[in-house]
Amino acid sequence: MLIVEDVLVSDNLVNAMFACNTSACKGACCVEGDYGAPLEKEEIQIIQDNIEQIKPFMEPEGIALLEAEGFNETDIDEEDCTTCLPSGACVFVKFDGMMATCAIENAQRAGALAFKKPISCHLYPVRVKKIGEYLALNYHKWDICEPACQRGDDENIRVSDFLKEPLIRKFGEDWYAEFDSVLSYLRAKKA
Repeated sequence: MLIVEDVLVSDNLVNAMFACNTSACKGACCVEGDYGAPLEKEEIQIIQDNIEQIKPFMEPEGIALLEAEGFNETDIDEEDCTTCLPSGACVFVKFDGMMATCAIENAQRAGALAFKKPISCHLYPVRVKKIGEYLALNYHKWDICEPACQRGDDENIRVSDFLKEPLIRKFGEDWYAEFDSVLSYLRAKKA
């Protein structure tokens, strides 16, 4: 475990190779899992304030669930997350053929809102968890992301590099620079 400022970083983030390969996985992380995407408190308000701009980019089943149960619930750990359809898909999933995309991100790309998507989605496969006074970053590796791991290997892309933008979005430029410096040092030391 590494500590970068007040963030605990799991060792598996040092060398993990990863680059999303949605042409292979078809956005499976949006339709599989035990619960929806984790949501931060301020994201719930942002989504609520922009729900009418997001709805045109949603599937009819997602809109029906939204109107019946809302877009967020709590998981087994009592943490906020997106509501899921009976199929397991996130309420905000939008299908383009067989490809699962995000209605929130599609709305942002179309200029309907400024918010990109929940930070947990942007950071995936890295998960952020509160542990006491610290935040902890853990790399969540599972079979649906095997094509992304293979692409990372093939193209020599580390998960820490692939996720530069969302890591900066979450922790800031200065934090990322220190994080990158620590990882570079550890990689060089291992070589």
